[in-house]
Amino acid sequence: MPSSAGFSRRNALWPLLVAVTIFLASTRSQVAAPGITNFDKIAHFSVYGLLATLLVRLGRGPRSVVLALLATSLYGASDEWHQYFVPGRSCELGDWVADTLGGALAIALYTGWPWYRTRLEAPLVGKRRIENSPATATVES
Repeated sequence: MPSSAGFSRRNALWPLLVAVTIFLASTRSQVAAPGITNFDKIAHFSVYGLLATLLVRLGRGPRSVVLALLATSLYGASDEWHQYFVPGRSCELGDWVADTLGGALAIALYTGWPWYRTRLEAPLVGKRRIENSPATATVES
């Protein structure tokens, strides 16, 4: 499985920041959410997909895929267990399933779809693409 990022302290900082954000959100008794049925499952799916993507890009090969999914799923389980002790929150199996499925889909997209991975790894600063021109045309910012 190709990975464009690889391990560096800077790349390792991002999954750590996402994990800390998840933990801090889990310590709140109430979390603001729109009045959409099962919105929390969508949020779990998306946030843990982001966490899994950030983790899988730290390594290379099939081992990084397994480790990223395992870490994402275990962190989701620990988050649910943590919420059990927070007043006003609950531990839900459905949330953990959404965490794990979001992570699995994100890892599958990142490792199996080169176009998607290339877009995610494209630099945001330094060069920008000129609209309506070939993909190789860039302008220094």
